[in-house]
Amino acid sequence: MHAEIVVLPGDGIGPEVTHAAVQVLRAVARRHGHAFAFTQCLIGGAAIDATGQALPEDTLQRCREADAVLLGAVGGPKWSDPKAPVRPEQGLLAIRKALGLYANLRPVKPHPAAMGASPIKPHLLTGVDLVVVRELTGGVYFGQKTRTGSGASDLCEYTIEEIERVVRRACHLARTRRGHVVSVDKANVLETSRLWREVATRVAGSEFPDVTLEHQLVDSMAMHLLARPRDYDVIVTENMFGDILTDEASMLAGSLGLLPSASLGEGRVGLYEPIHGSAPDIAGRGIANPYAAILSAALLLRHSLGLEDEAGAIELAVSHALDAGTFTADLAAGDTAVGTRAATEAVLEHLLDTCYVAELRD
Repeated sequence: MHAEIVVLPGDGIGPEVTHAAVQVLRAVARRHGHAFAFTQCLIGGAAIDATGQALPEDTLQRCREADAVLLGAVGGPKWSDPKAPVRPEQGLLAIRKALGLYANLRPVKPHPAAMGASPIKPHLLTGVDLVVVRELTGGVYFGQKTRTGSGASDLCEYTIEEIERVVRRACHLARTRRGHVVSVDKANVLETSRLWREVATRVAGSEFPDVTLEHQLVDSMAMHLLARPRDYDVIVTENMFGDILTDEASMLAGSLGLLPSASLGEGRVGLYEPIHGSAPDIAGRGIANPYAAILSAALLLRHSLGLEDEAGAIELAVSHALDAGTFTADLAAGDTAVGTRAATEAVLEHLLDTCYVAELRD
């Protein structure tokens, strides 16, 4: 297979973790006879410094022409002035909107070897395997914003079509898993949430009779997600609620550095990124956790390129690296922690073994 992959390193540790992910993708391509072409482009603070824009037109055009996009992270103290007319985060929001990437998938499956890094008791984490599907291009983040001398407002808007398509995505996903969807809203207070609940009920009931739909208010969901995470399979919710709940869910895995994400639309192209931020305090020190970016590369292979076996091989290689105790500083303290390069090399070693075994089976 030939595929064009745009790499957007971004800011902070973004260049370090995307470099690790590209190394793994190159290894997969060599072992399985694929041809992956990588083009690096600017986004976020790095793009602002170079062009004055958070998402240059050249970057957007190359992403539109690509088969998939791999992103690191955006932002940092240098561009943190909330009054600045151009901010790194605007590039991220703009590329999601421009590519029509309305569904953000964030799988959470705690690895047994890393459970000790989580503040949640291990007996609550055993068997947890859930995916949050966050609506990505609507809601308060994209609504009209006003600011006066005495106040400010952010408009939250959703259309029926926007809700329908993300609920369908969640239900289709649930069909490949355990067949259970929880739709999260704030229907006791918000009119957008009342619409959300009505549409979710109709879509699931009429189009997915084999899928069980449950409704939860976002405040109770925030509690249940930590108290009984094993009960959940697929969770679908609107943009801001999803942003908050997925960061909370990261604590189930022990670290933001272990969780990948996929932003998908109706077409083939998707945007794949670790859910962690740019972590400017550790940028350039060689200690960033590359696992989330590497696992995001696995999602890229699965969702944009249809390479399920190769995706599974990467995920298994990361699992073996964790089993072997190859922990970065966010997972292990003191002298036992390894750096970005060592963690990446551990994955590559296990990946080559895994792929070799797969070749022998073929």
